[in-house]
Amino acid sequence: MPSFANPFQGNVKGKMSNAELMQALRLDIASELEAIFLYDAHYLATDDPAAKAVLGDIRDEEKAHVGELITLMRYLDPKEADSFFHGENEVKEMLEELGMSDSDSEKAINHRVGSLKED
Repeated sequence: MPSFANPFQGNVKGKMSNAELMQALRLDIASELEAIFLYDAHYLATDDPAAKAVLGDIRDEEKAHVGELITLMRYLDPKEADSFFHGENEVKEMLEELGMSDSDSEKAINHRVGSLKED
């Protein structure tokens, strides 16, 4: 949630080490994920085409920010990047065991169940 009540909340005293920056980037990613959740909830809760277009665009920009931050983390700490890749490979192995491919997972991601609208 926003911390606007404290005008010094985002200030950092001095330069951060890479380890400190990694901690800050994790918090930044959490904030981006929260923003995605909120924009998507608002997107799903309206039928107004202009609102849907704007909210959907903003939500998708936040998703790009997550990718940018993760890429920066991979640069700053290659060991942590190995953990990301390890997790990615675990999921790919599970999908293979289930007889699914990456293209199958794309179909599953685009599949929706139910609606927020009442009939």
